[in-house]
Amino acid sequence: SHVMSEFVRMTDTERDQIDQDAQVFMRTCADAIHQLRTEAHKGVQSAQVKEHRTAVLDFIEDYLKRVCKLYSEQRAIRVKRVIDKKRL
Repeated sequence: SHVMSEFVRMTDTERDQIDQDAQVFMRTCADAIHQLRTEAHKGVQSAQVKEHRTAVLDFIEDYLKRVCKLYSEQRAIRVKRVIDKKRL
């Protein structure tokens, strides 16, 4: 109960700003992964190094996709709550 008494609700403006920042951040990460993938395939290197870099980038890209999916699900819940409140 002590923790709850210190809890401050965020405003819709703050939530919108977080959403906007999160989208920009996710886009930036996707672009960075794409750039790293392009750079990883440049230059002379062994097949093993290429395979390792590709696997690492695939893992990072998959992780980003899971984070984006989780974010989208949470955003959908927020939108649903806003719609439900407007109906009332």
